[in-house]
Amino acid sequence: MNKLFKLATVVFAIAAFFSSCKKTESPTPLATTDTGSVYMELFNVVGGSNLRLNNQWYRNANGDSFKVTKFNYYLTNIRLNNEAGVAFTEPDSYHLIEQPATANDLSFDMRRVPAGRYSSITFMIGVDSAHNVSGAQDGALDPALGNFWSWNTGYIMLKFEGNSPKAPTADGMMMMHCGGFSGANSVLKTITIPFETPIVVTKSQEPHIHLQADLLKMFNAPNLIDFSRVNTIHMPGDAAKKLADNYADMFSITYAGY
Repeated sequence: MNKLFKLATVVFAIAAFFSSCKKTESPTPLATTDTGSVYMELFNVVGGSNLRLNNQWYRNANGDSFKVTKFNYYLTNIRLNNEAGVAFTEPDSYHLIEQPATANDLSFDMRRVPAGRYSSITFMIGVDSAHNVSGAQDGALDPALGNFWSWNTGYIMLKFEGNSPKAPTADGMMMMHCGGFSGANSVLKTITIPFETPIVVTKSQEPHIHLQADLLKMFNAPNLIDFSRVNTIHMPGDAAKKLADNYADMFSITYAGY
């Protein structure tokens, strides 16, 4: 009986050992070196139409007709957020989006994105305060590109230029240059947009994200813009902040897939 008891004890111990080993097993995580790319494509539209510069007329919610001659903005600090609340931030994430006159080819690749499943995207419209006071810079932040005022007022976060018969200026010219990076005059807007279906990044699979900016929403809400009153913005202040409150809502994801 004693021998049988000892044998049973040994068998039980061995079974318990293997059982405990099985319980601690977990799927092998993706190696931290596994990365992929995400292709970002931007589409600037006005209502239901692709934005065309110089010769296409549009109408805002106030009933003012207008055409667009320039539309630029900074898209920066881009993050992809996974379902566990962990984010990947694109390195050196500063993109100057400039609407071309003849096409709507606005795209770039986000590279070295850790492999995984992402459920939303976060980005800033404008240039963060630190880079407004960091001295001379290059690339998309080069002041020579014409989107910088001074070290006191900083970058022009969004630049809209055009014409409207309602504007009481020579040739109905409109120049709305929105800037202001600190305090009460800040026009910086950080936006998070969920994907309808999460995207999966792998070494061999490059998701495409289509980000749409509807310029018409910039004049509609929450602040209705009347071109007879608001047609020129050239410094930080209340008018720039009202326009920024509007353009914070002009972005949407129209596609995220493969």
